[in-house]
Amino acid sequence: MKHIKHSLLVSTSFLLVLSLSACSGMSKQDKGTAIGAGVGAVGGSVLTGGSAIGTVGGAAVGGVIGHEISKP
Repeated sequence: MKHIKHSLLVSTSFLLVLSLSACSGMSKQDKGTAIGAGVGAVGGSVLTGGSAIGTVGGAAVGGVIGHEISKP
């Protein structure tokens, strides 16, 4: 069990670093869209009690708002 937890931690850390490096070439508006989608997904999930539809809806709304707010 200890080996599985360690492997999961290493895998998660690697994926986090990989995903952050993918953001380095993004424009300000792209980053705003991604952040808005992430925040919207969490908000939608919390407000609907973990519903998949609420999470996806929140991500869509958050992405649109993040895109519009970060326009140049």
